[in-house]
Amino acid sequence: MRTWNPPALREETPKDGMTRVYRSLVTNVCKEMSCYSDFPYQEDYPNFMDHEKFWEYLREFAEHFDLLKYIRFKTNVCSVTKRPDFSETGQWDVVTETEGKQDRAVFDAVMVCTGQFLSPHLPLESYSGIHKFKGQVLHSQEYRIPDAFQGKRIVVVGLGNTGGDIAVELSRTAAQVFLSTRTGTWILSRSSGGGYPFNMMITRRWYNFIARVLPSYFINLDKNPQLNHENYGLKIAKGQKQKFIVNDELPTCILCGKVTMKASIKDFTESSIIFEDGTIETNIDVVIFATGYEFSFPFFEEPLKSLCSKKIMLYKQVFPPGLERTTLAIIGLISLTGSILAGTELQARWATRVFKGLCNIPPPQKLMAEATKKEQLIKRGVIKDTSQDKLDFISYMDELAQCIGSKPNIPLLFIKDPRLAWEVFFGPCSPYQYRLMGPGKWDGARNAILTQWDRTIKPMKTRIVPESSKPASLSHYLKVWGTPLLLASLILFYKSSLFLKLVQNKLQGRVFPNRILWFIPQNP
Repeated sequence: MRTWNPPALREETPKDGMTRVYRSLVTNVCKEMSCYSDFPYQEDYPNFMDHEKFWEYLREFAEHFDLLKYIRFKTNVCSVTKRPDFSETGQWDVVTETEGKQDRAVFDAVMVCTGQFLSPHLPLESYSGIHKFKGQVLHSQEYRIPDAFQGKRIVVVGLGNTGGDIAVELSRTAAQVFLSTRTGTWILSRSSGGGYPFNMMITRRWYNFIARVLPSYFINLDKNPQLNHENYGLKIAKGQKQKFIVNDELPTCILCGKVTMKASIKDFTESSIIFEDGTIETNIDVVIFATGYEFSFPFFEEPLKSLCSKKIMLYKQVFPPGLERTTLAIIGLISLTGSILAGTELQARWATRVFKGLCNIPPPQKLMAEATKKEQLIKRGVIKDTSQDKLDFISYMDELAQCIGSKPNIPLLFIKDPRLAWEVFFGPCSPYQYRLMGPGKWDGARNAILTQWDRTIKPMKTRIVPESSKPASLSHYLKVWGTPLLLASLILFYKSSLFLKLVQNKLQGRVFPNRILWFIPQNP
């Protein structure tokens, strides 16, 4: 009997090389938007879950598809090198170590799935005076529980999802928490209008379609209309890239004074920190750097090691250029506006078909030439380096699915199955959509899409509330049909010459309002 026991989550102090998570971690993408595309979560699972519940789902998935017999746990990869006849065979020599014993094996293809949260980025050398600081310094990867920080004055550096979570949790036990940010950020909540998961309300094909059809000038999605980010010290600095984090409690902690927003750090003294705006905080006990991670592939030789570490060099974020045979794929080295799990699954589906020769990619010489040209243009400032930006979830997923042949054919669906087509286009773009057709088609995909709201609401309805039966009102029909009809009208309006005339008038400062607001529907 095999025991599912991922050491990085069960041990308080896991061995080096294991990715750590803090005990209070809760997912920030809801279950229906972050499941494997042919294996929905159980209906009683919460929409957002802690890491124990998430690992339970992974265990269920592995057992359902009988995968455990193919997995060798507690095995370290020492080296991955091309075999002498790689140009003909595309094979790799892989050296591994299990419980102190090394083993060498030959593989026809390799998928590197270490992701981007393995090697902590701790940029101490960029902070003046850090060597003088007498307090405790650690990376967020080392943080597990707040108990040891009782009554301390703490500075958390970095306003990403992790920095926000840690600041909020420490605010309950620490004397004071300061949250230092260089850029600011938008704050999103896990719930949206009506209390539905925000991911399900905003990640929809028709939103994505509108964003591509209308000029960006006319589209403004207020990330959190109830929160004045400037008043809270969260507003994104001018000239900085747009970013957002998911945190339900940070605004309240700021409102109550338990978390104080600060500018970026300028200098350290023995016990104080000087910030860029000239303010000083004294008697600082701990500094936690939530400064992200570095991409690391220590098992590769150069130049492959450096090549794979550059996102801009990877074809569609997956395949490194310049290899005579396409038998290596980098999985999970992506940042998406949606679920990383869903993205990595589709990457893996595409990669395996490329390995089999069922999908083709451009020749290695062409890929290398294009990647090198792009890198040079970025260095010269001709184009921007967008490799660190979050990719649009639907656009990226559709791009990969198009390569596989699994992208939903919306017009065809409207002809064959209007009910399903409506849910696919106007409803949440959940991973099941990429199992409706093409290679890897799953017969349960249609039902999974049509019942996703049932699984969303089920875990919350733990108290039976009597319902009063009322006929559907006009406002109900307006809520259900109003937004799609407005959308269709707006598209037609945009295509007309009248719209172009209004645009001209706006440019002359006469007619158009300051912005167009897209309102999120209040019901599914």
